[in-house]
Amino acid sequence: MADDKLIQAPTVAPDTADAIMPVASTSEPAPAISSHADKAAQFIVEHGEVTFTYEEERAVLKRIDMRILPLILGAYFFQQLDKSSLSYVSIFGIMEDANLKSIEYSWLGSILYLAQLIFQPLAALLLVKLPTGKVMGTAVVCWGACAAIMAACTNFGSLLAMRFLLGSFEAMIAPSCLAVTQMWWRRSEQTLRASYWNAMNGVTFVVGSLVTYGLGHVASDRIYRYQTIFLFCGGLTVVFGAAFLVLMPDSPMEARYLSEREQAVAVERLRANQMGVASRRWRWDHVRETFADLKTLLWFLLIVAISIASGGISTFGNLILKDFGFTNFNAILFSMPTGVIQVVIIIGSAWVATRIGRKGVVITALACLPTIGTVLMLTVPRSEGNKGVLLLGYYLVQCLGAITPMVYTWSAQNTGGDTKKKTSSAMMFMGMCTGNVIGPLLYNTKDAPLYRPGLIADLVMFITVGVLGILIPMYLMLLNRWHAKKREELGKQANMVDESMVRRGNMQESKAAELEQNEQATRNIEDDNGLNDLPDLKNEDFIYVY
Repeated sequence: MADDKLIQAPTVAPDTADAIMPVASTSEPAPAISSHADKAAQFIVEHGEVTFTYEEERAVLKRIDMRILPLILGAYFFQQLDKSSLSYVSIFGIMEDANLKSIEYSWLGSILYLAQLIFQPLAALLLVKLPTGKVMGTAVVCWGACAAIMAACTNFGSLLAMRFLLGSFEAMIAPSCLAVTQMWWRRSEQTLRASYWNAMNGVTFVVGSLVTYGLGHVASDRIYRYQTIFLFCGGLTVVFGAAFLVLMPDSPMEARYLSEREQAVAVERLRANQMGVASRRWRWDHVRETFADLKTLLWFLLIVAISIASGGISTFGNLILKDFGFTNFNAILFSMPTGVIQVVIIIGSAWVATRIGRKGVVITALACLPTIGTVLMLTVPRSEGNKGVLLLGYYLVQCLGAITPMVYTWSAQNTGGDTKKKTSSAMMFMGMCTGNVIGPLLYNTKDAPLYRPGLIADLVMFITVGVLGILIPMYLMLLNRWHAKKREELGKQANMVDESMVRRGNMQESKAAELEQNEQATRNIEDDNGLNDLPDLKNEDFIYVY
């Protein structure tokens, strides 16, 4: 029931211990499937249900990891690099060179997220109706071009317009990465994979700081230093986007780099998710359920809260460091550990959540770290002797970076139905955008060096996040009890095996328990609710993870 926790699992030989054991192929006529059935169901009907060994499944998983994972890592890296370029150039005179006022700089930070907020519904629609790989690749090329064109902007109006366009195209990337994670990996594998691409936020801090440090030393009479940085970041993004369009498949069923047999294994292993793969059909009943779903609304509030804090810190981070008493270039160098901290805390917390099977507990624990850091930054005086303590507080606040990807994955793992998955993801990213629009506006350079109003607001947000991390799992437990009762009423076994969350070490014992109950490890296509594009609340076989 709980995340990465076992309810029951299959008995198989030790060397097949992480495989989902599908029904063997038969020569019987293909079963009829619903008109709302997922594309994966149609693929299985056309190619037949297959059996596969643990080694074969792991080989397919390795091929997926080697091809799909680097592409989404790169896409998320360049999105964060281009988005954060404004923070990098903040200490290299962009306010003076472009004649920006304090509130105008704040709006350059907020407008990008406002654009993402506006375009999230369109992003959800495109991800359902169009091939995912093509949508992502096109978005990467377009936002890279916008980032490069920003080099030609020398006033507030032009910078504001290009930041809005940049945000419009970047609106696609985070929901796309989440959709790809749901489409290619089992639920037990999704937490760590999502943490990898979210950890690119931290990698961007390190790489972006080094690049900015180097390019910031390039002096020219013809071009401002901030223009050099925009041109470099945008140009690299366009090149990567072109490669992405060529290499990224649209779904496991359309992955030409996999053999037909490997495609069948890649699709079959996802059946236990009860989430579907891709339907290419927009369903308004899924949309209505999303907005009426209490757990989705709670995650929305959680993501808004953490994004308000994140938005302010990410936009004003280098300025806060500078006001600790560091020079421009030292401020950049001291921001580099922030990236390392984020990589370690994002992947480390994902590993812990996978091991203990409790994302809510991990989120509450994570919220304590930036709470302590904010208190330090609010109470410790700015002086030469306190630089070390202030830096510690700043680095503790950066641990907030692990909370956002945890919420994304937690929400995604608990949502079924193609349109509902995309719509709920859109809601999460709309919450993220809303918070990031509000966050920078709570800070003002006039409040330097303490930035007290912004830091107090962040403190309130961290406490809110910690409380929600405790409350949400309680509601998920109620939903699981409700589904168990509904299964019993329908004549099914109340305690089901959540094969999508079974780890290798537990597979043999849980399979034995399942066989004792005379339950089949898999079900026919026509009886498989997950492949019939049912939303999670209407799918009694769906098991929520905590």
